[in-house]
Amino acid sequence: MTLETSIEFLKGIGPERAKFIKNVLGFTVVEDFLTFYPLRYIDKSKIYKIADVKEEPDAEIQLKGKITDIQEVGYGKGQKRMTAKFRDETGMLELVWFRYSKWMKDQLPLHQEIFIFGKINHFNGNFSMPHPEIEIDEKKALSGTLLPVYPGSEKLAKRGLNNKFFQTVLTDILRNLPSLIQENLPENLKTQFSLIGRLHAFYHIHFPKDLDHFEHANRRLKFEEAYFFQLGYGLKKQHHKASVIGNPFPKIGENFKNFYDFVLPFELTNAQKKVLKEIRTDLKKPIQMNRLLQGDVGSGKTMVALLSMLIALDNGFQSCIMAPTEILAQQHFTGISELLAETNVKVKLLTGSTKKSERKIIHEELRSGELSILVGTHAVLEDIVQFNNLGLAIIDEQHRFGVAQRAKLWAKNKIPPHILVMTATPIPRTLAMSFYSDLDVSVIDEMPVGRKPIITAHRREKDRLTVFRFAKEEIEKGRQVYFVYPLIEESETLDYKNLLENYDHILAFFEGKNVTMLHGRMKPAEKEAAMNYFASGKCEIMVATTVIEVGVNVPNASVMIIESAERFGLSQLHQLRGRVGRGGEQSYCILMTSDKLTQESRTRIKTMTETNDGFKISEVDMQLRGPGDILGTQQSGVVDFKKLDLIADGKIIKAAKSAVESLLKNDPHLQNPENLALKNYYIKQYKGKNKWSRIS
Repeated sequence: MTLETSIEFLKGIGPERAKFIKNVLGFTVVEDFLTFYPLRYIDKSKIYKIADVKEEPDAEIQLKGKITDIQEVGYGKGQKRMTAKFRDETGMLELVWFRYSKWMKDQLPLHQEIFIFGKINHFNGNFSMPHPEIEIDEKKALSGTLLPVYPGSEKLAKRGLNNKFFQTVLTDILRNLPSLIQENLPENLKTQFSLIGRLHAFYHIHFPKDLDHFEHANRRLKFEEAYFFQLGYGLKKQHHKASVIGNPFPKIGENFKNFYDFVLPFELTNAQKKVLKEIRTDLKKPIQMNRLLQGDVGSGKTMVALLSMLIALDNGFQSCIMAPTEILAQQHFTGISELLAETNVKVKLLTGSTKKSERKIIHEELRSGELSILVGTHAVLEDIVQFNNLGLAIIDEQHRFGVAQRAKLWAKNKIPPHILVMTATPIPRTLAMSFYSDLDVSVIDEMPVGRKPIITAHRREKDRLTVFRFAKEEIEKGRQVYFVYPLIEESETLDYKNLLENYDHILAFFEGKNVTMLHGRMKPAEKEAAMNYFASGKCEIMVATTVIEVGVNVPNASVMIIESAERFGLSQLHQLRGRVGRGGEQSYCILMTSDKLTQESRTRIKTMTETNDGFKISEVDMQLRGPGDILGTQQSGVVDFKKLDLIADGKIIKAAKSAVESLLKNDPHLQNPENLALKNYYIKQYKGKNKWSRIS
């Protein structure tokens, strides 16, 4: 038997059962069982007294005593449960069976010493054990190891695939382990990180002698997952840098210098300068840049992007910046056009709403090279959009674009353009280390000088009048206000504030003030008119849905009132809050909620009121939602670790990443003898999945 042996040849399985297991669990070979890890463990090494139960409510424990007084008790509509008294020398406990048959009642071992095991329920000061496991033989009852409990389902149980089945199969496999398991990590790595061997890890993850043995096994298997995952990304990045050529941008010319010296409206922050230097270093090389730029809302990513595009222009290349929505594309176009107004750099906007006549001009100017910078949406990806010499492609809010869409940009030039992907959605550190390891990562972690932290407050319905009065006071100071609603109109199923119903209330309270509306059902021209009206300062109040999450940049807006804030996720609340605080005045974000909040909603609201740090917020968000949702549906499928926890195992991920970087620096093709086992395992497990790998 080997790890690749079909499961049908395992004792107690056979062809029919193997087919069922494959359909339900996806297992095909012996190794699938080996990596089918327990959910939890049962400790049957200790026998408790009934008197001890008071100290162990809700625990799974084993007791020794006798069953007496069996009876059937009616409850509900004609339903019955069976109860019995279980006694030892220290007291009595009730046993309960909600589903039972007559033969079970007849076969219960009455008035003889037995062992029972189960979870203790606690209700109104009384303790009970529903559906206990019963064992007469003391040798079978007591175990010197922690017993595994495997994931199960009713479908599996009906075919006899219960916890006892999995324990039996794993016991049989583990007997053959010494001949099956080969070490896949070098000895120096195991020594460096105090890791036990792979053989012992598998043995002690399934049947650990005690908690200490389990923890050593658990840590080893987590590290192994993290290490080979990072190795895959490391090889991918290494292959990219070795094989994907790019156009070098060796010089800084007049376009960049004139803009930096005479047009730049403010001094760059140290973080912006650091990131620009990293990008500049990349662009000098004849290798395609592939860099992720993280920065909180308002941190100045667009300015870094513009300066990078000017470097491209100075070296004879065109640039494009692609955004996921027309609103965000329009914002980029307006901001960049204003900054370049006194220069000779030509910038144009291409979206789904661009008129046919204007499209034709844009296409011609792109092909001739007359157009230097194109700002757009998915429309940029169309085959008809052809550049004369595209050298830099910038993708904003990159997680909203699929891999295939991003790849289309590569085909816009014979030599692929340099790629800069940006996000204002802070990515948790452990997630960035895991899923963006193939990218070079830059972070702008400093806000522009003069920006004051936004004051965030939580208010309820009883505070509404006070909140409205505060907003009116800010308007009297010359400021502007956002009201954001989760719904456009009333919903039969969702009890949240809606825009259309409350728009009239706002008009009435703020009589004499100019109010505009913005939501997703409006036509593009209507949206643009509403935004321009508000941005001009002639309109004091914007009533909107989350369509303003990205795309509205009004430095004079100082108040953001988010209605039914419990309806929004943390990331969305943080993005919305970023619409204010963009000028020099003190800004405020007021989270209006109902009185009834879930525990998760309370956590979100509390987090928002305690910090403005997007990266801290993203860590809490990942704890609440999980890494799959943070990555987005297009990438959530990659979260397929059997052991590693991206939320809890940040230290292990960091250690594995550091170890892989050191490995590939010293032995990029895994040719050293001490890395032979690691290389062989990687080829067997991953080579088919990563066609870019040159390891052979």
